[in-house]
Amino acid sequence: MAILTETNDGPLVLSPQQVEEIGRELDALRDRLTADLGERDREYIYSIIKAQRGFEIAGRGLMYLGFLPPFWLAGVAALSVSKILDNMEIGHNVMHGQWDWMREPGLNSRAFEWDTVCPGDQWRHSHNYMHHTFTNIHGRDRDIGYGVLRIDEAQKWNPYYLGNPAYAFLLMMFFEWGVMLHDLEVENIVAGKRKWSDIKRLIKGQWRKAGRQVLKDYIVFPLLSGPLFVSTLAGNVTANLVRNVWAYSIIFCGHFPSGVQTFTEEETENETRGEWYVRQMLGSSNITGSKLFHIMSGNLSHQIEHHLFPDLPANRYPEIAPEVRALCEKYGLPYNTGPFSKQIGSVWGKIFRLALPPALVGKAPQPGVIVMRERQPSEVGG
Repeated sequence: MAILTETNDGPLVLSPQQVEEIGRELDALRDRLTADLGERDREYIYSIIKAQRGFEIAGRGLMYLGFLPPFWLAGVAALSVSKILDNMEIGHNVMHGQWDWMREPGLNSRAFEWDTVCPGDQWRHSHNYMHHTFTNIHGRDRDIGYGVLRIDEAQKWNPYYLGNPAYAFLLMMFFEWGVMLHDLEVENIVAGKRKWSDIKRLIKGQWRKAGRQVLKDYIVFPLLSGPLFVSTLAGNVTANLVRNVWAYSIIFCGHFPSGVQTFTEEETENETRGEWYVRQMLGSSNITGSKLFHIMSGNLSHQIEHHLFPDLPANRYPEIAPEVRALCEKYGLPYNTGPFSKQIGSVWGKIFRLALPPALVGKAPQPGVIVMRERQPSEVGG
């Protein structure tokens, strides 16, 4: 693999040897971080779980005072924080295996279930395997557009994409349901590429998990509040919507702002370890913010570091981010980061622009880094 990036003096070329050196440096960083895991990490995740449970208890309790608007708002806020922490900093990261080293049954990645309608086993397949293995590879990573959006110029335009902004808005509002349906590959069902026999087991799992979630949030807890059924139901619906909007926004900021690069299957065929690392850095972006912002994002505000080390505790991403950034600067690679307003504005700008025919909007500037495959003579007929 050769990597070229434009500089004032012309293209900068990184040799395959330099790419592999990047891989070795990142492997060394990973080994050092793994060896340092211990008590402070345990204390961190236990404190997050304690906070999440506290906010949930407070939110559920305040719903019993929902006849007073300030208490209802406080209950919704507390329950929203609880759901965000459960979804982002606990559920997402636990199911990546970040805490398996603790050998704590409640934090086992294979058994953990989160407070959302998507079954954990299906998410681990569509996200842990498909997305993190084939990050930003067209034809392999279905997170590019989630099967409904045009989010990259390499996706061929057709009139359906005129609804891009509307589809994105609906996906944002009902994000947990979109995540649940993701593994069904609905677009392939419509195209006749998947059969009922392919998805029967998935649908059964979704029915069970979503049924439990609907029963809990929209029937049991509202009924427990007696005459406040409607206000409690409205509070639970609102908390889920807040969580959906937040999760969508953080995830899209980490994957789709301007400057994020996508790849073809040919470019990434027979990747080396170093090439895989480089693809993760080029296909991800970060969000700057406070410590609280990073916690509430599940540290997915450090999406670059997460894609490099998805199975290492996310609370360590902020401390290794300066080293990763320095490594990028050393080799001339971009380190895509910026405030939330900039990143989310870039995402929505892309959603609106790519809804229109290319002839009307032209092509956006291409990312500064171009990934090329170094081919052997036998591959080119030599």
